[in-house]
Amino acid sequence: MTASWPSPGRPGGASDPDAARSDDRDAAQGDDPGATRHDDPGATPGGSTRGGPLAGVRVVELASLAPAPFGCMVLADLGADVVRVDRPGAPGAGRLAAPTGGPLQRGRRVTALDLKSPAGVADLLRLVERADVLVEAYRPGVAERLGFGPEVCQGRNPGLVYARMTGWGQDGPLASRAGHDIDYIAVAGALEPLARVGERPYAPMNLLADFGGGGMLLAVGVLAALLERERSGVGQVVDAAMVDGSALLTSFLHGLLGSGLWAAPRGRNMFDGGAPFYDTYATADGGFMAVGAMEPAFYDVLLTGLDLADEPDLPAQYDPSGWDELRQRFTARFAERTRDDWTAIFTDLDACVAPVLAPAEAHQHPHNAARGTFVEVGGEIQPAPAPRFGRTPADRPTPAPDPEQDRLPAAEILADWPRRT
Repeated sequence: MTASWPSPGRPGGASDPDAARSDDRDAAQGDDPGATRHDDPGATPGGSTRGGPLAGVRVVELASLAPAPFGCMVLADLGADVVRVDRPGAPGAGRLAAPTGGPLQRGRRVTALDLKSPAGVADLLRLVERADVLVEAYRPGVAERLGFGPEVCQGRNPGLVYARMTGWGQDGPLASRAGHDIDYIAVAGALEPLARVGERPYAPMNLLADFGGGGMLLAVGVLAALLERERSGVGQVVDAAMVDGSALLTSFLHGLLGSGLWAAPRGRNMFDGGAPFYDTYATADGGFMAVGAMEPAFYDVLLTGLDLADEPDLPAQYDPSGWDELRQRFTARFAERTRDDWTAIFTDLDACVAPVLAPAEAHQHPHNAARGTFVEVGGEIQPAPAPRFGRTPADRPTPAPDPEQDRLPAAEILADWPRRT
């Protein structure tokens, strides 16, 4: 089942090395500079019919890889009118060409500009004059060299929120270095805890730095800057660095460290697989169940579901010396039935136990189906916009634009974005 939605009315160090070596460019001048004031950022622009709490917010996104597109997807999901600026030429051209399809690119319009040419920069600056937000993911200093850095853009549009998505941030000894998700979480202290006893740390896909500590941080920064603009009347630069965001995600862990509650070796603590009541277990059919029965009340129900409640020799829940034995007992018991069998057993038991679902099957879970957690977009199952809003709900996302067939001239975007006074 899929959701029922209303009808619609290389980041950081991994950015473009060619752009990073480009010659300095003088900012090409557009028409009527400095004529924009954003007293009403929520006013619906001529070209936008999307609903949601960000309806009327205009975003110019310079095409890049995962983190910034995710942040812009979030903004578009919530109603912002996002225009992605691609490189000219055939889709996929260039060594670091950004993907042009899939969920991260949904909800946009698209144009193409040669930002290494004065004419392309001039067109970009015309868009910037009428936008609320510019998002770029170049290495520090590249946008300035190409002629559309913050000083130039905010000189044209004092209300502009200039959002910069990088891996290492705009300053610091690593600012100009290349990197990827695994590097940022390594330096942030978020990678070292992710391992079993005696094993090396493993990368949890690219979820932490690229998305949790990257794109989502970017979206939060943009929204905070837009809210502050309501008071000050002017925009500002948002320096969203994945290393910063990854470190921020470890705040709870630092609290545990400070209180002495994370003192055991890696893989022997409460949330790193050390506790047998906070772990995953294989089932008879090769599936898995997730167990998070931390509190004694839930732990008791877990034992009931496993038919272990009457075992007199079970070690105490919070006695680490007995955790290995508990894990062995739980492992043996879960291996006796299939994942679906255990799901049925725990369906009506409040034990904090859930089936481990693959991404391709998550939309079929009854809870996700009931809430519309996933939605069909262009024939593809995708996560639905989140969070939910009671008074200004988001529209169903529109599919990613085709970079050739749906490409619009910059002049058409400008016609849809009347000047604000």
